[in-house]
Amino acid sequence: MADTEPRRKTRGGGRAGAAARRGRETIEQMPWNPPIMIDPPVEPLRPEGVEAIHDGAMRILEEIGVQFLNKEALAILREAGCRVDGDMVFMDREFVMEMVAKAPSEFTITPRNLDRKITVGGRHLNFGNVSSPPNYWDMELGTKVPGNREMCANLLKLTQYFNCIHFAGGYPVEPVDIHASVRHLDVVYDKLVLTDKAMHAYSLGKERVEDVMEMVRIAGGLSDEEFEATPRMYTNINSTSPLKHDHPMIDGCLRMVRRGQAVVVTPFTLAGAMAPVTMAGAVAQSIAEALCAIALFQYVSPGCACGIGTFTSNVDMKSGAPAFGTPEYMRATQMTGQMARFYGLPLRSSGVCAANVPDGQAMWETSNSLWAAVQSGTNMVYHAAGWLEGGLIASPEKFIMDCEVLQQIQRYLDPGLSATGADDIALDAIKSVGNEGHFFGIQHTQDRYATAFYQPFLSDWKNYEGWEAAGSVWTPDRAHTMFKNIIANFEAPAIDEAIREELADFVARRKSEGGAPTDF
Repeated sequence: MADTEPRRKTRGGGRAGAAARRGRETIEQMPWNPPIMIDPPVEPLRPEGVEAIHDGAMRILEEIGVQFLNKEALAILREAGCRVDGDMVFMDREFVMEMVAKAPSEFTITPRNLDRKITVGGRHLNFGNVSSPPNYWDMELGTKVPGNREMCANLLKLTQYFNCIHFAGGYPVEPVDIHASVRHLDVVYDKLVLTDKAMHAYSLGKERVEDVMEMVRIAGGLSDEEFEATPRMYTNINSTSPLKHDHPMIDGCLRMVRRGQAVVVTPFTLAGAMAPVTMAGAVAQSIAEALCAIALFQYVSPGCACGIGTFTSNVDMKSGAPAFGTPEYMRATQMTGQMARFYGLPLRSSGVCAANVPDGQAMWETSNSLWAAVQSGTNMVYHAAGWLEGGLIASPEKFIMDCEVLQQIQRYLDPGLSATGADDIALDAIKSVGNEGHFFGIQHTQDRYATAFYQPFLSDWKNYEGWEAAGSVWTPDRAHTMFKNIIANFEAPAIDEAIREELADFVARRKSEGGAPTDF
């Protein structure tokens, strides 16, 4: 592509752009600063437990096998020396471990705004928006409705607005008013124009993946060589539990890794339904389903950026409905974190709940899952803001309520809170107050007044009388007002007009060609 350098120079949305827009901010939020985990992870498994789950996963791959409903994958794995019987694949543990060892333990994803680059792996923690619910709910509607393009765009605006959201996942709500054959074109266009953060492609066959890769390349002002030199985007696939990988997801991932883009493999194993009722059994099955796909991708493209995901929870044994944010979910996430470190792979988990509206249940279940992500050493937290009804509803109020929790996690991980320098021990301050007086007015306090403690943007710390005098506004209502204000004052990140036009032309051309098939 010609003129790539001038286009890069017009790229916006970084520190200067943020400063220019600060006067119109609806809230005072924490700056862009993807947190680093400073605490050791929670590890419920003893070494023999890690080995037992590893051995269980390897025996699944060796003795039981995994079904690959993709002819190209079957041919590749047969060439690699795996035993293939029809569409069943059996992998020796030596092969699996040799392939998985090729995957990097850490990689970056660089979006069109270079200041929004994220690191996936190590002690890096990144939060993403809710992705893929077919339905939408907000306080004004008061009921669940199918998603549309405007709702999707508004949630993308929240994704861009909040600094504690570090990457843009899939569609924050499915815009079912757009035909499935061209939906990816319109939504990816909106995503690339309304956000400048690391973004996702649905791995649903050739056309969608190829279209999204091309649009991300155009948006970055990149040549093919520049696009393929380092991950600029990512995809996430789910196995079809138990023990199955479908055609379009594997096809999409193969296309992605061949062009140097990142892939996350996340089995969706519900203990008691799609996996054993025991958490160790569910985790072992999940590990097997993930590693066999990662082994395939590493054989095809050694060293490609791959992460392992966990979506292991349980069902309600009374109704069979999925349950999220449960004690079992938390332990499964922590256990999978141990296994990810055992294999040297970056980890993805999720912020989830089963609640239908943004109420107390929604927040305690989501907080459980988010803190489990921190405890497990997760590197990418999907659905960190906005998820309801087990992933069937996206809500802007819930999005904003979750961002309050995400900011608190970010503050919790600030190493300054546990600093022990002389100023932190504060002996001079203690001496100046002595046995009488207080610390409010002393210089040590005044010097730190504005930054000493976390300042919420949504929580109300007034007493009951103060809250009542202010109108007795409940938290979801406050979040709804913020949502409306953010959308009313939203300014999209800068993008070169020539790049915008090229994206629009690409979308128009691909629509005229029919978009993508919908027969899978």
